[in-house]
Amino acid sequence: MTTLLETIEVETGKNPTAAVIWMHGLGADGNDFVPVVNELGLSGTPATRFVFPHAPMRPVTINNGHVMRAWYDVSLGDLEGKSRRADAVGVHESQEQINALIEREGKRGVAAGKIVLAGFSQGGAIALHAGLRYPDKLAGVMALSTYLPLADSLLQEAAAANKTTPIFMAHGTFDPVVPLMMGTGSMTFMASLGYRVEWKQYPMQHSVCAEEIEDIAKWLKRILR
Repeated sequence: MTTLLETIEVETGKNPTAAVIWMHGLGADGNDFVPVVNELGLSGTPATRFVFPHAPMRPVTINNGHVMRAWYDVSLGDLEGKSRRADAVGVHESQEQINALIEREGKRGVAAGKIVLAGFSQGGAIALHAGLRYPDKLAGVMALSTYLPLADSLLQEAAAANKTTPIFMAHGTFDPVVPLMMGTGSMTFMASLGYRVEWKQYPMQHSVCAEEIEDIAKWLKRILR
C-alpha cells in the first residue's frame, strides 16, 4: 500500500467539488506554489481544493548526491536530452504516490473528472507522466517548464481515458535548467500522438512570470467550469 505524501492544502471555498494537485520542482517543497492560488483569482469557478504535496527526500546525482526533495533522480544526461531512460524507478514511485492522492480526492467527493494534475519542472514531468497514464479521465494536465519523461513507454502505457484530456504546457525561452527544446520536443511528440496540447512560451528563465499566471488562470477557469 502506497504511503500518502504529506501535503499542504488550500481551499477556495467550502465543500470543494474540484481539485488541483500541484507538484513542486527539484529541491523545493509543497510551499513553493501556495501563494499562486490567490493570484489566480478563480472567482466564478467551483470551490477547488489545491493540494501541494512534498516530494520524498532522495539523493540527486546532478547535485553531487545531496539528499533533497525530488520526484526522481536526475543526471546530467537527462537534462541534455541524451537519456530517454531517466530514473524509471523514481518516476513510477512518484506516479503511484500521485495516483494515491487522486484516489483520496475521490473518497473526499471529488471525482477524477474534476481533478487537474499540475507541476513545475520535475513536478510537471510527473504530472505529464501520471496524467496520461491514469485509468480514469482527468479534468486536465498542466506542465510548466518541463518535459515528458519516459516518452518511449507512453504508447504502451497511455490510458485511452485521457487521450482527449486538455494539456497546458508553458516554458521560458531562456530556460538554462530545462532547455526550451526539451519542452517543445515533448509537446511536438504528444501532439503527433493526437494529444490536445495548448503551448505557451515566455521571455524568462526557469521560473514563472505574471503573464504565465494569467494564462494559467484562464485555462483553469475554462477547465474547472
